Order: sequence, then structure tokens, then C-alpha cells
Amino acid sequence: MGRAADTFSGDRGGVPASGRRRGSGDPVIVAEELSKRYGDVQAVDGISFSVERGEILGFLGHNGAGKTTTVKMLTGRARPTGGRATVAGCDVVTERDRYKPLVNLVPETPNLYERLTARDNLRLFTRLYGVSDTVADDLLDAVGLTADAQRRVKTFSTGMKQRLLLARAFVNRPEILFLDEPTRGLDPVSARDVRGMVRERADEGMTVFLCTHYMEEADELCDRVAFLSEGRIVALDSPRELKLRYGQRTAKVMLQDRTEHEVKLDDAKDAARLQAWMDEGQVLTVHSQEGTLEDVFVATAGREL
Repeated sequence: MGRAADTFSGDRGGVPASGRRRGSGDPVIVAEELSKRYGDVQAVDGISFSVERGEILGFLGHNGAGKTTTVKMLTGRARPTGGRATVAGCDVVTERDRYKPLVNLVPETPNLYERLTARDNLRLFTRLYGVSDTVADDLLDAVGLTADAQRRVKTFSTGMKQRLLLARAFVNRPEILFLDEPTRGLDPVSARDVRGMVRERADEGMTVFLCTHYMEEADELCDRVAFLSEGRIVALDSPRELKLRYGQRTAKVMLQDRTEHEVKLDDAKDAARLQAWMDEGQVLTVHSQEGTLEDVFVATAGREL
């Protein structure tokens, strides 16, 4: 990433030495019994939650769980059929024009102008937002696309397009950023770059609403995660607390005969088996493992992601 990332940091509060700041306690997104029905399909079924200023909240769930529909309602692109929600203190139905300048979105499906160059894509939006064209060049530097600024977007790889979408989302320096599956289809290096950019903005105090089905991504980035299943929130807490509450503690044990075994530490029979191996001096190595968010999803939603 280029040094120009600092150009858009803004002064949105301090960052503790330990890393990214957590939520400030001041909710900037509030949903109360929010629902959306499409004909006979209940896409979102009475969900309630809040997101604090400077927090990254992850929405996790299988395809069709209601993640994208929730984003559409919060960004004013779909009208709720029940309940209510506010973003930046504004009602998402009656006050959309008030909060739209304060937010931005990276959609699940890229919607760039592929016949234009990367620079022209960004300059179109700098002019729509009324900011200097130099912002486009600074942002291209920030996402590592300066060398490709004059290339038509249709020649870009999936990862390059995703970085350009993020740059476009930063044009208006939003207080709240919505991300819908931002790393889907990306190679590991591109996905790491995208996560790094998101983390930088969160460090600066931006509120991030992240929809994903990648458990590792949510575990790495999010202050809290909400699990959706069939349009309902089935769990909501920090990744660590959820893993402690629902995850299975396991250990991989290698014995002197070089055979490997996995034991469940919370299972009485497995714990007794491990103790017997230790008493007999058969244990060569033991590597404990905490529960995963995948374990949490299975425990709360009753299915694998």
C-alpha cells in the first residue's frame, strides 16, 4: 500500500497502542425487529442489533441467510416490510438523503465502468461527490494501482477490480462502510490486501459492516459477529466469547508409536483416555486447539456453513 493511505485518515478518535480501536459505545447503526419479505419468502425475519462507532461488525451466514438483504435495507436500496432501522441517526426509509453522504458500499457484484480506465472510474465519483480530482490519484496509490491507472478496467484481474472498488468507496471518506463479500473469488494475496485496507480504515475510526461467509476473515477482522440462519440472528458476540461458549476444545495427541489422535477435552471419555496415555508415558506431543467460528455456526444454526 502506498503512503497516500494517510491522506484519508481523518481525525476520528484515538487508537490504543494495542491495535485497532473497539466501538465507542455510540451506536451508529440500530435495527429493531427489522424484516423483509419478497412474496412468500421471508428473507429477513425480525432482527435486532446495533453497531458502535469505530466497530467492525461481521454478518456471517450461508447463501440466502439474509446478509445482502440486510445491507440493502441499511443502505436504502430496499424498503423494510417490518420493523425499523437508523443509520447515523437517520431513518433508513424516510431520511435516506441525509445519511447517504456519510456511507459507502462495496457490493458483492462489481459494478465498475469497465470501458473506462481506473483513473477515470475514480474521477467520475470525485466529481459526483464534489472533491478534488487529485483524490483519485491519491487513492490509486493507496490501493497499489498507480501503475495501472491508465488501463481499462476490463483488463483488470478480479483482485485489482476489488481494490478499485474499495478505492471508490473511500472517495467520500465515509463514516460507515458496508462490505458485501469483499474477498469472494480473490486469491490469498489479494484477499490479504483487501483485509489490510479494511483494517487500516477501522484503525482510523471508520465503522465497518462486513457481510461474509469466510469464518477466518470474520475471526481476524471483526470486533463482534452475528450469525444469520434463515433470516434470523442466532448468535451475536465477540468471536472469542462465541468460541468459548459454543466451540469444542480439542487436542491433537501424538503417541510414542507416532500415531496421532484427536481428543475432545470437554468429553469425559476422551479426557480419561488422554489421562491414561499420560499416566502410561505414551504421550509424545500434545497440541491444544480452541473452538472455531465454524463450530459456533453448527452449534447455533444446526448446519454447516
